[in-house]
Amino acid sequence: MRICYVCKRELSLGRVIGRRDECPFCRTDLHCCLSCRFHDPAAPKQCREPAAELIRDKNRANYCDFFAFGESGTTGVQNGEVENSRKAFEELFKKK
Repeated sequence: MRICYVCKRELSLGRVIGRRDECPFCRTDLHCCLSCRFHDPAAPKQCREPAAELIRDKNRANYCDFFAFGESGTTGVQNGEVENSRKAFEELFKKK
């Protein structure tokens, strides 16, 4: 299931996302870092694809050859994963 990262509405696009494609509901660019499955704010260049070039404007359409639309509207590290990791880290150093 593909979901727009801005309006969170389901997209019924049964094809490859092109550079000029926009969300039919909110008109945001779809071929951008924030829609890509490789986007990860914690990774170098905010991308888990090591060969990708640095893209400065993550919410604008770009020409990245590694772009792959993130399924289910979620990309990169999830908030729950970050919170769970933080709690586990704090537990390691907690005084008993």
